[in-house]
Amino acid sequence: MPAGGLQYSEAPYERVHADERRELLMNSLAANSTFNHEPVMANEITELFGAVPHGVVVDATLGGAGHTMRLLTTYPWMSVFGIDQDPMAIEHARKVSPQFDGRLMFHQGRFDGVSEFLQMHHVPEISGALFDLGVSSPQFDEADRGFSYRNDGPLDMRMDTTQEFSALDVVNGYEVQQLADVLRDHADERFAFRIAKAIVAARPVMTTSALAEIVANAIPAPARRTGGHPAKRTFQAIRIEVNKELEILPKAISDAIAATQVGGRIAVLSYHSGEDRIVKQAFRDAETRPGVTTIASPFQHHLSSGKLVKKVRVAEHASAEEIERNPRASSARLRVIEKVGC
Repeated sequence: MPAGGLQYSEAPYERVHADERRELLMNSLAANSTFNHEPVMANEITELFGAVPHGVVVDATLGGAGHTMRLLTTYPWMSVFGIDQDPMAIEHARKVSPQFDGRLMFHQGRFDGVSEFLQMHHVPEISGALFDLGVSSPQFDEADRGFSYRNDGPLDMRMDTTQEFSALDVVNGYEVQQLADVLRDHADERFAFRIAKAIVAARPVMTTSALAEIVANAIPAPARRTGGHPAKRTFQAIRIEVNKELEILPKAISDAIAATQVGGRIAVLSYHSGEDRIVKQAFRDAETRPGVTTIASPFQHHLSSGKLVKKVRVAEHASAEEIERNPRASSARLRVIEKVGC
């Protein structure tokens, strides 16, 4: 049986989901209870949330709780409501929450459910929200999660390990054009069609190492020598497709803005151009058309005739020192807005 508890047959679609999948993940977490993950631009994030009204800040991508723990340690008046669809992240939050005396709340789910989750936990409004998009280091490091082209494992890439749809379905089920569109739209892959054709021709593709080799061989040799690992964009695109990351982002940002009280802030760390374009558009919509943001929210019952948000000037990129220490920070882009109307 491959790592991760998924048993594959020769047919690309026939899978048996073993019950020990979750148990294996929880055992992995227990062996590494710190769920180590260095948060990107932690100093900048901590500073900008120091200016929000006292209350609850949403960490919509809780992960290893790096940002959350810094915020809670720095500001004793702040509580954090953490959201993550990864059961490992929620288990980690459960382990660390006692040290914060009830100031850390959490809920397992996708961040586009932020309005629903806040209502469920009786949080009427928030002081702000943080979205740190992408994949955390522990997810990359666990080979059986299938996120990394550097570690051999099953094609998975599910952030929520309880969902059925995985990278195996994308790689072995999408037609050539559909697969090429995913690579182009989610990762700006210029060799999208060549890669898609190569993947379809090689089916069934069952592991991350097999997929990485197929992608590398499909890309012209001169292009393989620049820009990092040749499979990086393909893996990114498939991960985004599996988890519907770009699809759910506009609603999540809009709902977070609607739930935020005046003076609160929304901060988003994005890691590629597709994410950043969506963030910019969502912020632009909130600036120019406040009704789009507020009309569907259970927290706002009237439309504002004035301005809803304003941009906050911040350092948009990590420092050279941080990038040297944490290469993941090199592609990060920080955008922040502040709620000024309702």
